[in-house]
Amino acid sequence: MKYYPVNLDIKNKKCLVIGGGSVSSRKVETLLECGAALTVVSPAVTKEIQKLADNGFIKLKKRPYKTSDIDEKVFLVIGATDNDELNKQIHKDAEQFNLLCNIADRPKVCNFILPAIVHRGDLVIAVSTSGKSPAFAKKLRQRLEKEYGDEYAKFLQLMGAIRKKLLSCEHEPEAHKHLFEQLISKGLVKMIKNGKEAEIDALLTDLFGMEYRLNNLQKDLEIH
Repeated sequence: MKYYPVNLDIKNKKCLVIGGGSVSSRKVETLLECGAALTVVSPAVTKEIQKLADNGFIKLKKRPYKTSDIDEKVFLVIGATDNDELNKQIHKDAEQFNLLCNIADRPKVCNFILPAIVHRGDLVIAVSTSGKSPAFAKKLRQRLEKEYGDEYAKFLQLMGAIRKKLLSCEHEPEAHKHLFEQLISKGLVKMIKNGKEAEIDALLTDLFGMEYRLNNLQKDLEIH
């Protein structure tokens, strides 16, 4: 099987999770982080899912799954139950509406699979073995988590702030491509990791001017 890698925009889109255990909890957390309008269907749920429902972050139908839970308004379906027959039914129902459907740990009844993910702010690194070895994907993810720390989240936040400020001054995006490449090659990530604010300011001033020093960017673009 050859999968087509893609990043989905699910903000405010109706997503459905069937199942209420620990696997479901992880799926729910990731979907919410991406802004999904989320409904969970399960007669029993974890404390985490119940709390999310109590606080209004998700809609919870605390009962067994019904075929009518899936309709054309749903964008994405995830089945996270330990009942193979139910999982197959969920997949069949989703297929009726040509919906995106993932059944946890059952790639044969999915039309997409979920990679192992490393999140560092806006940096998303996805690892997939096309369903052949989830254990190896997990091992690679753990290795990448050590290599790419929180400094990369701050790095991308800063790069985005600089780009936004340049665009607000009607600069063409391609005009400063070489300057962004210099930010990378001159060790900006390492400076951020080591908290070298004076060195960062010196580099930003050299490449873009005084108005791009950290204090100015923090004030104008609310970088933290």
